[in-house]
Amino acid sequence: MPTLLQIFGFRFYIYSEEHEPIHIHVDYGDAWAKIELEPTVTLVHNHGMKQKELKKALGLAELYRDEFIAGWKEYFKK
Repeated sequence: MPTLLQIFGFRFYIYSEEHEPIHIHVDYGDAWAKIELEPTVTLVHNHGMKQKELKKALGLAELYRDEFIAGWKEYFKK
């Protein structure tokens, strides 16, 4: 499970057997979410993140979107 970024208590990662559309998973404590990156940053699922945490996670996904997409493509050689 490659970690793409750890910041402010958030861990953004991909699973080793992922599927498209390009997306990331993010953990914050015991809570987690799934966020699509293409065509835009979009919340797919939230499990336990409070609204403030979710807003921060989505903002970070937007900020690091290009790096996350590049990391995904590099890992899966797409």
